[in-house]
Amino acid sequence: MNSRIALIAVLGILAALAVGCTSPPSHMYTLSRSTPNSPSSAQEPAASATGTSNLYVIVGPVSIPAMVDLPQMVIRTGPNQVSIEEFNRWAEPLQSNISRVVADELVILLATPRVGMFQQSQNADADYRVSIDVQTFESAPGDAATLSALWTVRRTKDAKTRVGRTTVREPTPNQSYQAIAAAHSRAIGQLSQDIADAIRELERAGS
Repeated sequence: MNSRIALIAVLGILAALAVGCTSPPSHMYTLSRSTPNSPSSAQEPAASATGTSNLYVIVGPVSIPAMVDLPQMVIRTGPNQVSIEEFNRWAEPLQSNISRVVADELVILLATPRVGMFQQSQNADADYRVSIDVQTFESAPGDAATLSALWTVRRTKDAKTRVGRTTVREPTPNQSYQAIAAAHSRAIGQLSQDIADAIRELERAGS
C-alpha cells in the first residue's frame, strides 16, 4: 500500500513538472500589403488606356541585416540593446515576406498582374528587375517601426537604372506586436511606392 501511494506521489510530481516545463505558445505575425486596391490620383499607374499594363516586373533579390534575419522578432530596447522575442515570431523569413509584399504592392500601383519574385522566376523577358538592400529594420513597441532600404530598378532592354533610398519611421500606437507588424507593412508600402515611381519615370523616359 505504501509503495502504491509513493508511486502515485511520484507520478503527480512528474505531471506537475511536465506542466511547468510546457512552453507558452508562439504568436506568429506577417507583413501584408497596405496600399488600397484603387490607386489615388497621386499614384497614377503606368497603365494603358484600358487601365491595365502589360509590364513584367521581377522583385528581388532582397537582403536584410543579419541581426534581424531570424524567425523571432528582434525588439529595440535601447540605443545599444535589443531583445529576441522567442514567442513572437515572423510566419515566414523576412526576405521572402518583404519580397512578396513589394510584389503585391506593385501589382496594384502599376496596374499589372505580371509581377513575380526573384526566388520563383529569373525570366530574362522581364521588363524591370528590382533589387532591395534593407539596411535598417527596427522594431520598438509603443514607439515606431523603422525601415531604411537602398533599392535599384533596372530596365532590362537597355540596362538603364534608377537608384534610391527609402527611409520611413512609422509610429506604433500601442505596445502590441501586431502594431509592429502593421507599422512595418505601412513602411514597405512606402518603399513600394518609391519603386513604382522609379519604374514610371523610366517608362516615360523610354517612350
